[in-house]
Amino acid sequence: MKENLTKALPQTYSQDQAFEAALNYFKGDDLAARVWLNKYALKDSDGNIFELTPNDMHTRIAKEIARVEKKYANPLTEAEVFDLIKDFKYIVPQGSPMAGIGNPYQIASLSNCFVIGNSGDSDSYGGIMKIDQEQVQLMKRRGGVGHDLSHIRPKGSGVKNSALTSTGIVPFMERYSNSTREVAQDGRRGALMLSVSVNHPDSEDFINAKLEQGKVTGANVSVRIDDTFMQAVKDGADYTQKYPIFSENPKTSKVIQAKELWHKIVHNAWKSAEPGILFWDTIINESVPDCYADLGYKTVSTNPCGEIPLCPYDSCRLLAINLFSYVENPFTKKAAFNFDLFKTHVAYAQRIMDDIIDLELEKIDAILAKIDADPEQDDVKSIERNLWINIKRKAEDGRRTGIGITAEGDMLAALGIQYGSEEGNAFSLEVHKTIAVEAYRGSVALAKERGAFTIFDAEREKENPFINRLKEADSKLYYEMLEYGRRNIALLTIAPTGTTSLMTQTTSGIEPVFLPVYKRRRKVNPGDKDVRVDFVDEVGDSWEEYVVFHHRFKQWMEVNGIDTTQNFSQEELDELVKQSPYYKATSNDVDWLSKVSMQGAIQKWVDHSISVTINLPNDVSEELVGDLYLKAWEVGCKGVTVYRDGSRSGVLIANDEKKEEEAHADTLTPFPTKRPQTLEADVVRFQNNKEKWIAFIGLIEEKPYEIFTGLIDDEDGILIPRWVNNGLIIKNKDEKGATRYDFQYKDKRGYKITIEGLSHKFNPEYWNYAKLISSTLRHGMPIEKIVDLINSLQLDTESINTWKNGVGRALKRYVADGTKAKGQTCSNCGSENLIYQEGCLTCKDCGSSKCG
Repeated sequence: MKENLTKALPQTYSQDQAFEAALNYFKGDDLAARVWLNKYALKDSDGNIFELTPNDMHTRIAKEIARVEKKYANPLTEAEVFDLIKDFKYIVPQGSPMAGIGNPYQIASLSNCFVIGNSGDSDSYGGIMKIDQEQVQLMKRRGGVGHDLSHIRPKGSGVKNSALTSTGIVPFMERYSNSTREVAQDGRRGALMLSVSVNHPDSEDFINAKLEQGKVTGANVSVRIDDTFMQAVKDGADYTQKYPIFSENPKTSKVIQAKELWHKIVHNAWKSAEPGILFWDTIINESVPDCYADLGYKTVSTNPCGEIPLCPYDSCRLLAINLFSYVENPFTKKAAFNFDLFKTHVAYAQRIMDDIIDLELEKIDAILAKIDADPEQDDVKSIERNLWINIKRKAEDGRRTGIGITAEGDMLAALGIQYGSEEGNAFSLEVHKTIAVEAYRGSVALAKERGAFTIFDAEREKENPFINRLKEADSKLYYEMLEYGRRNIALLTIAPTGTTSLMTQTTSGIEPVFLPVYKRRRKVNPGDKDVRVDFVDEVGDSWEEYVVFHHRFKQWMEVNGIDTTQNFSQEELDELVKQSPYYKATSNDVDWLSKVSMQGAIQKWVDHSISVTINLPNDVSEELVGDLYLKAWEVGCKGVTVYRDGSRSGVLIANDEKKEEEAHADTLTPFPTKRPQTLEADVVRFQNNKEKWIAFIGLIEEKPYEIFTGLIDDEDGILIPRWVNNGLIIKNKDEKGATRYDFQYKDKRGYKITIEGLSHKFNPEYWNYAKLISSTLRHGMPIEKIVDLINSLQLDTESINTWKNGVGRALKRYVADGTKAKGQTCSNCGSENLIYQEGCLTCKDCGSSKCG
């Protein structure tokens, strides 16, 4: 009897077991397997893994969705839900829902993004600090946060405190940015969007804030631009900035030349990929929730990627529909898009999204219970508690959803349609119009069964342009909505789908393919049987080259009887691409103005917004960036971001204008000469020749400042849990007054654990080399140059060479993506067009990548 009452412990798996099973599930796709295992597999705070493959995860999600379904009429069964979401084929809950649904080990929200803000135009110091606390509380629950700064009075305005005048917006940008950088989210930092209206007198300071190196590194920034300003730019007219913004009786106002500020926005975006632009009048005029602005649904900012404009304390959960899976007979002459199945699944997707709102409300109740149970005093907990009460109220009243897509590029290729062509744009428009109509039809059907969102009022929405487009497209749907209402206040978005697309093994979101085929290298032992050595590097390591095909390009090859295991030459690969539907349809091929026009047309059928970046080559002019921004406004985009290749590494050292060459990474930018007592630190592990090494990398403004390295897990080495990825390096004094560097981290219970005297834990030889490298870091030598220096060291022992290679790899993690590698050529094609990308040297001409 006692045995029957004993609750069976859940099955657990080792990291290796789960990885091998996931690798098999993803058919050998190492990256997809690792992403799923690290980000989405169910695990507890001790690192125990409870899911072996994504099938287990999909079962977990399906059980929870089916449990909610039983509350309502005509419920879906667990099996029906599982069939819709299994194998990432049709419907894919994104990010927080995938990780959090049915997860008993984590008290976190299912929402991907939030917007916060004070009621009215309050800019009191207390109100500003409240926002700071709220964004931190949201980020620790895994959410990305956005808020607007237009309510803060401009620099020099009078205030009734000891300061007498306001400091303006920029200091608070830095405060919010620093708070974001301090919050850990399972190995990553939080995401923040800061916005301001171009009508604000401090908007130029806001626009310039990120140009100074090391400033506002924890936030994306976007400018809210109104139609009057854009028209003034076109007409070469003056524009009046005000505080409060757009006030009829402003406390402060100034007249500016619209074109001068416009050129500053364009220049900065060309230079550093920020600020992004939000066409605010378009957002507000098109917004269905803003029909209820007086009831608390006035849109004030967007989430960090810009795809969800939100009112204060509202949130949204994301889901993607895999468009590729609706192409029957892909890559053949019989290829066709199954619109009937697609329409059915869009309705199911909306139903699942509404179920996820109920699950989110349960999660919020758990968060509130956790807050109530915490030992802090009530006045300490009040801001966090009120925050979640406000979020819960908005979720209950509006029931906002975020249905999007992935695999747009692969869908078109599978149909034999070129991405970016007139035919491609027209077909994409038809698909997104179908999503809009069927998702709204699904929401009306849910209102019949479950009731409309609590404040639904058809009279309020009758002049809304988006609602009227639905009426024109399907009058029957419109009149049913008048009769029954709608379950959800707003429904649609197109969000980035980075990790989602890795698991669907498709192109990302609305974007075209980046490269259909490229080459990579893996290190090999030349003594092993059947090993092919294609390249020997400068330190004598042997590498085998292998071709990596984009998954759906490989499928095209298989459909056309092409042997995917063949060792192709570069010329043969180029010819393959020319024969494929991906030819002239990569991110570097697509006409930029055409892509902006496509975004504007599709935006008409997306009630929230679209997150899309226009990728440009390095040599484009500022004038082209300005033309793209202007075109985006004219065709009805709600927002736009451009990224000029390599621009992230070209930020200015200071606000004064410098030549491009002077702004390059070769410019030395020393750190402060006095070392702070405490530094944030990353922990990097590496292994060579079966030796396990560890590096503690002290950071200032997320850039390496010092490094300590040595062997791990030997009798003289560092013993530290594998899950520890960051902590603090603290400069102390020992009993004799000598300098000592300690590493401190928090254990699973939150207790601080200190490893004293890193210098005494490592071999003195490694310590001395580490001091040399740290000195070059502190004096601002570019990291890629330091890596070259380390590689050039002539060291005697094999063990030291192992250390040298590992330290070089550890530091390359911090080279800014897009940084050009000078003085090196591609061993595959001989090109000098090499850049660092995620720590690897990548050839921009042939795609070859070296990560050693």
